[in-house]
Amino acid sequence: MADTRRVTDTFAVTAQLEVADLPALKAAGFRLIIGNRPDSEAPEGAKAADIKRAAEAAGLTYVHAPFAGPPTPEAIEAATNAAGPTVAYCRSGTRSVTAWAMSQATQGAMSADQIVAAAGEAGYNLTALKDALRQLGAQ
Repeated sequence: MADTRRVTDTFAVTAQLEVADLPALKAAGFRLIIGNRPDSEAPEGAKAADIKRAAEAAGLTYVHAPFAGPPTPEAIEAATNAAGPTVAYCRSGTRSVTAWAMSQATQGAMSADQIVAAAGEAGYNLTALKDALRQLGAQ
């Protein structure tokens, strides 16, 4: 199974998923998969449609919110609307944790320091985003 890193009790990120990962994610308690990796990014890895079919077959909900570069409003919204145990994926997990961080800042749910600390505990250094997170509404 992919290296799933918990950012909070209900949100995790991971690198590219494969179809074979979905039953294990379901068994681990996840209910929602957010796909942040564009299919066109690299030839390797499962395509979003394949992940969606496998997710739904495993009884999971799938949201496709791909982006390259800064998170799109749709990617931030997908992380904001994530209900219950969620895992978001991209090539390395960095884009997904960045979309999550911006969703938390936009909601004012956590301070910039708390967001950066949570991402850091999961192995992602978002220190350079602190000012941007504050501009989005995090204290």
